[in-house]
Amino acid sequence: MKDVSEIFGSMVFNDKVMSERLPKDVYKALKRTIEAGKSLDRKIADVVACAMKDWALEKGATHYTHWFQPMTGITAEKHDSFISPKSDGTVIMEFSGKELIQGEPDASSFPSGGLRATFEARGYTAWDPTSYAFIKDDTLCIPTAFCSFGGQALDKKTPLLRSMEAINKQSLRILRLFGNYDIKSVTTTVGPEQEYFLIDKELYEKRKDLIFCGRTLFGARPPKGQELEDHYFCAIKPRVKAFMAELDNELWKLGILAKTEHNEVAPAQHELAPIYTTTNIAADHNQLTMEIMKKVALRHGLVCLLHEKPFAGVNGNGKHNNWSLKTDTGVNLLEPGDSPSENAQFLLFLTAVIKAVDEYQDLIRLSVATAGNDHRLGAHEAPPAIVSMFMGDDLLSVLEAIESGSAYVQKNKQEMQIGVHVLPRFFRDTTDRNRTSPFAFTGNKFEFRMPGSSLSVSGPNIILNTIVAEQLSLFADILESSDNFQTDLLNLIRNTITQHKRIIFNGNNYSEEWVKEAEKRGLLNLPSTVDALPYFVSDKNIRLFEKHKVFSEQEIRSRYEILLENYCKVINIEALTMLDIARKEIFPAVMSYIRDLSQTAILKSQLIPDISCDMEKTLVDKLSALCASFYNKTEMLSNALLNTKSQTDLYKCAKYYKETVLAAMRETRAVADEMELLTDKKYWPFPTFSDLLFKI
Repeated sequence: MKDVSEIFGSMVFNDKVMSERLPKDVYKALKRTIEAGKSLDRKIADVVACAMKDWALEKGATHYTHWFQPMTGITAEKHDSFISPKSDGTVIMEFSGKELIQGEPDASSFPSGGLRATFEARGYTAWDPTSYAFIKDDTLCIPTAFCSFGGQALDKKTPLLRSMEAINKQSLRILRLFGNYDIKSVTTTVGPEQEYFLIDKELYEKRKDLIFCGRTLFGARPPKGQELEDHYFCAIKPRVKAFMAELDNELWKLGILAKTEHNEVAPAQHELAPIYTTTNIAADHNQLTMEIMKKVALRHGLVCLLHEKPFAGVNGNGKHNNWSLKTDTGVNLLEPGDSPSENAQFLLFLTAVIKAVDEYQDLIRLSVATAGNDHRLGAHEAPPAIVSMFMGDDLLSVLEAIESGSAYVQKNKQEMQIGVHVLPRFFRDTTDRNRTSPFAFTGNKFEFRMPGSSLSVSGPNIILNTIVAEQLSLFADILESSDNFQTDLLNLIRNTITQHKRIIFNGNNYSEEWVKEAEKRGLLNLPSTVDALPYFVSDKNIRLFEKHKVFSEQEIRSRYEILLENYCKVINIEALTMLDIARKEIFPAVMSYIRDLSQTAILKSQLIPDISCDMEKTLVDKLSALCASFYNKTEMLSNALLNTKSQTDLYKCAKYYKETVLAAMRETRAVADEMELLTDKKYWPFPTFSDLLFKI
C-alpha cells in the first residue's frame, strides 16, 4: 500500500489541486465563494469546470454526476459522459460551467411529501462549492443541493446549509458583544462515529429478512451472546482487519478522515470514527462512508449491516454525533479553558445549548425517529427516548455555583494512583464520562448518542444548529440593548441555568428510577416515531424554522408526510417478508421435522415394541401445538395488514402499524423462535444467530 500521505485526498478536487490548476484570479474568486458565501460568476465556473474535467480525465474518469442527498436517506446520482460529438464523427471531452453549476434530475420520483405531483417532473441540482468534488467508480461526483421547480428543498443538504448560515449569523452577534471583531465566520463541526455489523455473505444470502429489511425478523438467541463482554476492543480477526485496511484506504483516497476502528460490544459488531470536520462536509463524508463500507465488505465475502437493530437480544447500531462550534480563527467556542467559571463567553454558549435542548426536546427526539431506531432506543445499549444532558460533576458544580451566587472552588487534577510504580504517571480528568446519556458534554463538544446507524447526520444537525441559533438570537436581543453588559450577562446565564437545569442529569439513564424522575421534571418521553413526529408540525416549531429560514411551513409539512409514509412502508415490507418466510420456509421445515419424527416413532414401535416412543411423541405434540399457534399468528398478522388498506389518514395509519401490526409481528416471531429451539438444525431453513454472529 502507498504511503498514506500520498493517497490521502488523491481522488478529491481539493484546495491543493485547485490552487495548482486554477489561474490565481479564478482560484481567489472561488475561495471567496466558499468562505464568504458569494455567488460564483459563470465565466469563473467555466474555467473551474475545465480544470475539474482535465483533472478527472487524468484520474481515469469518463463520466460526471451531480451527487445529491434526497429524502430517501441515501445518495442519488445520474451519470453523464464527458463526450461531445464532432462533425467528423469523432468526439471531444467537454464539461461546461453550466453543467458544473446546475443539473436537472427528475424531481417527481423522489419523496416530496406532496411538494411535487407525479406529472411535475422538473427539479434542479445546484453545485455546493463548500464540499469538494471527488472521483468515485471512474465518475466525477459533484456535491449538490436538490430543489424543486418552485425552489423548495427536496433534499437534506439544502436545509443543513441554511441552518449553518443561521447559527453563523447568531454566533457572530454574540461574539461581537465580547469584542471579537476579527472573527468572520462560525461553523458547526461534526465527527460521526459509525457502528456496523459484518456477517458472512453466503449466510446473508440465505436470509430473506436481511435482504429485504436489513434486520432479522426471526431468530432465537444463541447460547452465547455478549454476556462475557469478550468482543469489545478485543483483537480484530484477520478477515475483519483486511476489510478495515481496505476501507481505510478507500476512505483516505476521498479525503475522509477515518481515524479509529475497533470491535464493538456485540459479537460481529464494529465501529469506525473519523476526525471532526465542518458539518456539511461531515454529512457528505458519512454518506460516502456507509456506501463504501458496503462495497468493500462484498469484496471480502462479507455484508455490512447498518440497520439499528439487526439482531434482537444484542446491542444495536448507533451513530454518535460529536457536535461543536468553531470560528474561522480556530477557536472552539465550547472549549471551557483552564477556568470555565471565569470564561463568560463559553458559559453563554453553553447555556444557549442547555436552553435549546430543554425547550426543543421534541425536535431533538424526532430528529432521530425512524422505525429502525425505535427498536434500539432504550434497549439497554442506547440512550432512552427521554432527552437529557450530561455535564459532568466539575462543570455541573460551576453551573450550580453561578446559580446560587456562591464562590466556585476549582478542583485540582489528581494524579492517577494505579499501584504499580513502573507505569507512567498521568493526571486523570476532572470528571468521568457517561455512556448512557443521550446528549453528553465531553470536554469541548457534545456527543449526541441517539442517532441510529443508518441515519443521515444532516437531520439531527439541522435541528441542533437551528435550536441553538434561536437561543443565541434571543440572548443577543437582550444583551445588545443592555445598559450594563456584565450585570445583564451574569443574570442571563444565571436565569437560564435556573429555568432549564431540569434537562441536566448525570446519573444512569438506563435505570427505571430515571424514567420516573424525568416524568417528575416534566421531560418528554416519546418512545416511538409515531409519538414524536406530530411535534414537527406544531406551531412553535414551524415558527422556529421559518424565523431562521431553515424550512418553510410547506417544507416542514412535506417532511412530516415523508417520515410518516416511510415508517408505514418499512413496517409493511417487514410484515410481508415475515409472512413470506413463515409460509414458504418455516412451516414446511417444521412440518417436515414433525413428519420424520412421527415416522421414526412408528418405525421404532414396529421394530422394537418394548422401546418407549414417549420422547418423540412429546416433541411431536409440542411442535404440532406450536405450529397451530404459529398458523393462527400469521393469519392474525395477515388480517392486520389487510386492515391497513382501510386507513385513509396517514398518521392514524402509522399508529395502526405501531399498535397492531408490530404487535402481531412480535407474537408471530415469539412462536417461531420457540420452534427453532426444538427443531433439528438440518431442518431449519436459514442460518441461525449462532451462524451469523460467530462465523467470521
